[in-house]
Amino acid sequence: MSSISESSAPPFEGPEKLLEIWFAPTAAHVPSEPSVDGRTGLRLVDRKAWEEMLDIVQCKVLSVVNGKEMDAYLLSESSLFVSPHKLILKTCGTTLNLLGLPRILEIAAGVNLPTVHRCFYSRKSFMFPERQSGPHRDWKEEVGFLDKYFDNGAAYTVGKMNGDHWLLYLTNPEDQLPSSPTPSQNGHSLSVHSDYTIEILMSGLSPAARNPFFNAELSEDPENPGLPLAHGQAVSQKLGISDIFPSHLTTLDAYSFVPCGYSSNALIKWGEESLDSDCPAAKTPHSGEGYYTIHVTPEEGWSYASFECNVPLSVSEPTAGGADDDGKIPTLKELIKRVVNIFQPSRLSLTLFISAEDTESAELAQRAFKSALEQSPANSDAEGAAVQKYKRTDKINYEFGGYDLAFASFELK
Repeated sequence: MSSISESSAPPFEGPEKLLEIWFAPTAAHVPSEPSVDGRTGLRLVDRKAWEEMLDIVQCKVLSVVNGKEMDAYLLSESSLFVSPHKLILKTCGTTLNLLGLPRILEIAAGVNLPTVHRCFYSRKSFMFPERQSGPHRDWKEEVGFLDKYFDNGAAYTVGKMNGDHWLLYLTNPEDQLPSSPTPSQNGHSLSVHSDYTIEILMSGLSPAARNPFFNAELSEDPENPGLPLAHGQAVSQKLGISDIFPSHLTTLDAYSFVPCGYSSNALIKWGEESLDSDCPAAKTPHSGEGYYTIHVTPEEGWSYASFECNVPLSVSEPTAGGADDDGKIPTLKELIKRVVNIFQPSRLSLTLFISAEDTESAELAQRAFKSALEQSPANSDAEGAAVQKYKRTDKINYEFGGYDLAFASFELK
């Protein structure tokens, strides 16, 4: 996201800080009371309370979509997702993401969630670290800040220190819950379903990919605040963002910034019937609501786009009559190709963070990364576009407590 002009403003830090706090393993583990219209836990919190927390972080709410299982807040600097049992706060620029943590803990305690089950904090290496403030001036300061609140945290650097790398801090629950189902509560199974997050972090976008995000025809009109939202929807349709997932499963909220920049949140309904048969989530009778979020800073010299999604995806090739033909959710390979086709980056990093239920999940993801970006043209479906192929410059698999991580970096050949 960016809302400053390319010619006159200082550079904008596109790479986001991502804070994810779990107060319970699943929504079914959240206390059933208090409850309002079926909403429990963090979803009971009033929007004003979140806005007061975001004032500390130094960003504002632009729009909200209320789904069946979560609420998606589109922010002036990225996104906030709220589920009954967890919160995801993703902010870019010079926002003070971690300074919101104390207030988040207070808010959670007020809805009968007094303890943290797990905490994750991650970010890509900054383009302009000297512009950051507070604990975000240095990774060691960020780790030190988090260690004040958690006594079981661990910090990692993934990738080349003198190149694109990814930084991760995570805590482990003191008592790991069994993966087999436990007795139901309020009619919900208490089995712990897969936690799955894919991030595609892209730099050096092509001029053709950057240009649609300069919004010279758009102006800030206090009397018509819906214009940036309508413009964002139009851009999403034009570029194919609306078609990354099947439209009948997608609720999209998009915003175009003046004079440039773009952000969107989408809520995705998924179930075993919409997933490819080899996807782990399709093998058990379960459905859910996931999200994806996109943020674009288009200025030349620091252009950047990010894509993040927590919908479980297959790592195999689509079956006959697959995702493109019958409205199914794309495979991991198809998803990567669709996103990279839109933004045409010169460099990108991919991370897949998945709860460890299959010891081969990280390596299977690496094969999908490579197949999507190396073995076939990244934008071969774009009519009239130059063929682009990528080479892998880094590949790392990690095993954490209960999670596998696949990390890879690519650049244009």
